[in-house]
Amino acid sequence: MENRDIVVVGLQPLDMEIGSNCVNIAYEFAKKNRVLYVNYAFDRTSLKREKNKPAVQKRLKMMKGKEDNLQQIQEGLWNLYPDIILESINWIPSTQAFRIANFINNKRFAGEIKKAIKRLGFKDFVLFNDSDMFRSFFLKELLKPICSIYYTRDNMLSVPYWKKHGQTLEPELMKKCDLVCANSTYLRDLAAEHNPNSFFVGQGCDVSAFNKDNIKVIPSDLLAIPEPRIGYIGALYTLRLDIEIISTIALSHPEWSVILIGPEDQHFKASHLHQLKNVHFLGLKDGAELPSYLAGFDVALNPQILNETTIGNYPRKIDEYLAMGKPTVATETKAMSIFAEHTYLAKSKEDYPGLIELALHENSTAKEQSRITFAQSHTWENSVQAIYQAIQKVKPQF
Repeated sequence: MENRDIVVVGLQPLDMEIGSNCVNIAYEFAKKNRVLYVNYAFDRTSLKREKNKPAVQKRLKMMKGKEDNLQQIQEGLWNLYPDIILESINWIPSTQAFRIANFINNKRFAGEIKKAIKRLGFKDFVLFNDSDMFRSFFLKELLKPICSIYYTRDNMLSVPYWKKHGQTLEPELMKKCDLVCANSTYLRDLAAEHNPNSFFVGQGCDVSAFNKDNIKVIPSDLLAIPEPRIGYIGALYTLRLDIEIISTIALSHPEWSVILIGPEDQHFKASHLHQLKNVHFLGLKDGAELPSYLAGFDVALNPQILNETTIGNYPRKIDEYLAMGKPTVATETKAMSIFAEHTYLAKSKEDYPGLIELALHENSTAKEQSRITFAQSHTWENSVQAIYQAIQKVKPQF
């Protein structure tokens, strides 16, 4: 798709400090199209809570007219900071009453977008909505795009804030959009229950830093730990990880060193894992150091716990593991099905030790290269190309 106008709305601002699918997609759109990226509009509660953050102070200056709230970021990409404050309405108990208040918020939000569209001269634009099921619920009716897309990349309804009214509104929003794009097969199948034009578009990942040929030195704190090293890198949160899987691995093979790298929640800090001699907590590391630590693993792990939050999420860390050629053992989920040929998938905690043994035994240079090639195919360019193909299936005139 080329020479189109695209309006992107979502849950993260363009200038957020951590990565975002929506931001990556917008930059890819902008390579051959004109893109207006709309930051979310603050509501009164969030503005009060975050008012001292630099990004919020910047927004307040714009609201006072000290800086233009429509800024060009690069050729083909503009960023809009909405010059409004929405009402905080999620406390409303009735979804029907919430719907009425939400329409008022949407109308004000749409008014800001319309002003930017007029300034930029956008015509016959595509509306791409990254999971903003509340603030952008009525934008199809209010903005009248030529094509409306809902993008789902997390099971938002597993979070109480979104579930309260979202269990009614998100299915309605999916149904009225022209198509739904999902970054996992699980989320695609959920969306298909509400909109038959639902497509799996994959996930882009920048794995350029995870190149084993660039690793010269393994960190000393990791080198001091005996091999074989079975490791996990990421947040150690019990919402996402199963402590019993890790314990089963460590207890079944005391000769293995289980390495855990990342910040711990209170449950991990209080867990019996800290009493096991072959479990090593190395703490939070700088992101630039992570490839060097991963290079020192013999097998990489993703011991996910199965719940509403994890079951459908695309696991980016698997791409990072595979990009380094590492044999990887992970909990089997529907979202992991696309990795089945390149990973070892465990259906239970008891499966993990045997699969790790197998991964250690049959690793080879050929298998490593196959994993690397597979991971490198998961680019934002390929993911956005899949979005374009989905649009063309639903809107052949594109």
